[in-house]
Order: sequence, then structure tokens, then C-alpha cells
Amino acid sequence: MAKVLIVDDSRTSRNILKKILEKAGHSIIGEATNGEEAYLEYKSLQPDVVTMDITMPKMDGIEALQLIRKYDENAVIIMITAAGQKEKMIQAIKYGASDFIAKPYEAENVLEIIHKFTEE
Repeated sequence: MAKVLIVDDSRTSRNILKKILEKAGHSIIGEATNGEEAYLEYKSLQPDVVTMDITMPKMDGIEALQLIRKYDENAVIIMITAAGQKEKMIQAIKYGASDFIAKPYEAENVLEIIHKFTEE
């Protein structure tokens, strides 16, 4: 199963995602609350998958996506989007986002997207 880094400034969102992923057998090896932390955690933990919220303080998900991609072009980064973030989604695709998960989370959808990148 995958080693996952969850990045979201909302503790509630992180907890919901964590429960969905752990129930399916994935390990949450780290959490970050902004893009800057995400980049540092990525370098130190080397996760298989990153779930990255787009809108966060300090450094948003788009900036963190670019930094992580520069560091590791093969990183699997799944962006978390809320309704009405079409422009940000287009930007994320341009910078190499692997896929998207929409809020509110639907467990089946989350796992389907994660499995697409983690099944051997």
C-alpha cells in the first residue's frame, strides 16, 4: 500500500482523508498545513503519493506543486479542489498535477484515484 503525505490547512479535511486512506490500508507518513511544510516534508519523507490542497496560507498548493516537481519530476501529486476553483485546476494541470480530488470527499472516488497511481 502507499505511503501518503496529506497537505491541507484544515485539520478536519486532513482527518477525513486520513480515515479514508488508512481504512483502505495506506499509511499516512506525514501531514503538512501549508505548501512550504509540504515541500520540506516531501524531501524528508519521500512519500509515494501527496494529496495537496490548493488554497492554503504561506504557500499555496500550486507553488508547492511546482517546487516538488522541480525536486522530483516523478512525484505523484493529487490536488484537492473545492467547487469554483476551475482556474486553479487549469494552473495545476499546467504544472504537472497527477489528478484531482473534489471536496467534499467521497471515499470511493478518493481510493479510485489513489489506486490509479499505486497499484503495481
